[in-house]
Amino acid sequence: MQITVVGAGYVGLSLATLLGQKHEVIVLDIDEEKVAKVNSRISPVQDVYLEKFFAERKLNLTATVDTAIAYKDAEYVIITTPTNYEDETNSFDTHAVDSTIEICMANNDHCIMIIKSTVPVGYTRSVRKKYNTSHILFSPEFLRETKALYDNLYPSRIVVGTDIADPAMVIHAQVFSTILQECANKEDIPVLIIGLDEAEAAKLFANTYLAMRVAFFNELDTFAEMNGLSTKNIIDAICHDPRIGKHYNNPSFGYGGYCLPKDTKQLKSSFHDIPENLITAVCQANHTKKGHVIKEILNKHPGTVGIYRLTAKSNSDNFRSSAVWGVMEGLSKEKQEIVIYEPLLGDAAEFMGYKVVHSFAEFKRSCDVIVANRVSSELSEVMYKVYTRDIFGRD
Repeated sequence: MQITVVGAGYVGLSLATLLGQKHEVIVLDIDEEKVAKVNSRISPVQDVYLEKFFAERKLNLTATVDTAIAYKDAEYVIITTPTNYEDETNSFDTHAVDSTIEICMANNDHCIMIIKSTVPVGYTRSVRKKYNTSHILFSPEFLRETKALYDNLYPSRIVVGTDIADPAMVIHAQVFSTILQECANKEDIPVLIIGLDEAEAAKLFANTYLAMRVAFFNELDTFAEMNGLSTKNIIDAICHDPRIGKHYNNPSFGYGGYCLPKDTKQLKSSFHDIPENLITAVCQANHTKKGHVIKEILNKHPGTVGIYRLTAKSNSDNFRSSAVWGVMEGLSKEKQEIVIYEPLLGDAAEFMGYKVVHSFAEFKRSCDVIVANRVSSELSEVMYKVYTRDIFGRD
């Protein structure tokens, strides 16, 4: 099949690589540098499996900035453009998705569009009506940054939202799910063909549950810290219960990354007048945790605080909504001197107004307290000055 993927981020590129094993895939992006990298088989995003596939696999995959070329012969167009949360409107900014649909329809009026971008509940129904087309499906992605291709190769489930009352679109949903299954390595993948609104809600509730779990273990950690108890012992004691499990239980400065903060806010705003307590608490939990972390750091009366890495999690190249940002902002409001150690910043002398130290030896020597959301072995010599809530040394 001829498939176009709009967006060369970790979602779009991992899908394009997955499908490029068996289909003719074009990746469309506005960033010429990203396009050039993809065509040279250099991954513009950090993902071990993606880099491995680019180096070792023969893929029917090209990238372009030309919309006419990208859309002309496409049978399926997968939309993975970003939808950032706007606090002013209490909703996702879906302009990029809207624009993609408009341009796609102007170039190709017969293809099937599949939205992979995270959107508010009811969005896909509304754009079908707005653009007078039934040729739009919604399929939520459940991918981890840095492991997106792996999660496409071994998906926990495939969900496709469609108009269940329209037999033709149900068939297209089934065909799309089959395409994903046939390109994956995992066998017997659960497939759910459900309503459009249900698929959109499933995405938001899934990420909010993960955020809730992070928030729970962070509050457990705060309780243990303030009472002189071992966080690790308590977590080990409760997580041997198979109903709780040992995943997603390592304390931190809060849930971060691109998806969880914005998706929890969107779900909260979607409730409107519907009774709820838990979703609001999840959204507030990050603020509470960061406030506690800031207080504990300031209680050490440091001269200089060093921020060890800005990334959202280990082995990531993404700074977006990293939990450490809120900590830095809180410390800045208290006039605390801050320096950053982040190799991904290259030769920059400062970043977002903060001084950047490039020598790790100088960084260790000059900081009174080193703040690390996640620790690594290179901090082992100075753990006595490290403030972290990382108990297990993993994400």
